[in-house]
Amino acid sequence: MAIKTVGVIGCGLMGGGITQVSAQAGFTTLVVEANDQLLEAGLGRLRQTLSGLVEKGKLEAKEKDAVLARIVGTTKLEELKACDIVVEAITENQPLKNETFATLDRICPPHTLLASNTSSCNVTAMAAATKRPGHVLGLHFFNPVPLMKLVEVVRTILTDDATVTEATEWVRAVGKVPVQTKDATAFIVNRLLVPYLLEAIRVYESGLASLEDIDQAMKLGCGYPMGPFTLLDLVGLDTTMYVAEVMFEEFREPRYAPPPLLKRMVMAGRLGRKTGRGFYTYAK
Repeated sequence: MAIKTVGVIGCGLMGGGITQVSAQAGFTTLVVEANDQLLEAGLGRLRQTLSGLVEKGKLEAKEKDAVLARIVGTTKLEELKACDIVVEAITENQPLKNETFATLDRICPPHTLLASNTSSCNVTAMAAATKRPGHVLGLHFFNPVPLMKLVEVVRTILTDDATVTEATEWVRAVGKVPVQTKDATAFIVNRLLVPYLLEAIRVYESGLASLEDIDQAMKLGCGYPMGPFTLLDLVGLDTTMYVAEVMFEEFREPRYAPPPLLKRMVMAGRLGRKTGRGFYTYAK
């Protein structure tokens, strides 16, 4: 099967990015949102992003129009029935994802591949909610999707070889670099990254060094593009805490437990760049 038509559920930060790279790669892409207001907001961000690329000389104006013409917005999941692959990019809520996959299973034809962009939920549970578990897998894109090259291709114990092959080829077709991983909590990147970020918070809590010096030390000492606190603010402290809690629930290891300072900052609404204040303060 050659993938020609792509479906994306969610037109937020991740879903919008996946929609953009899919359409830019030449695929007709249907994107679904919960209501007209969210859909128009998501499509508006896409138009703004593409216009910005034109202004910077990174995209021709006629190509921008062609990309937008390949994007179809809708609020009806039923319109995904013509898709060869559907990528779910909704909130990290396991029951909601399971329900979504069960609905997709009823809507989409038997050949359609069903993928989740989850970073922490159980892909096997999503597959088990369908009657096509062999056609279900994870495709974990990274933020910001148009810039980040990596996609974790997540295989469950139920996923067919052909499904992995087809999905991997599509990932390459949209300009990304796939890595293969099994369906285990946090996959590769977050399994290694989250304990590092949590330990950085513990080091700061202990009074060993300032935020700025810890960030500078990791940038210059390890060659990282940004320090842990800059990254935490970019990812979102609430997102980091949620993933950490899922990992701690799964493994029961202290290194995955969210530090007290992280919990209190989330309670206080200091979530990072998206709220204007996290470990650092950001001008609006």
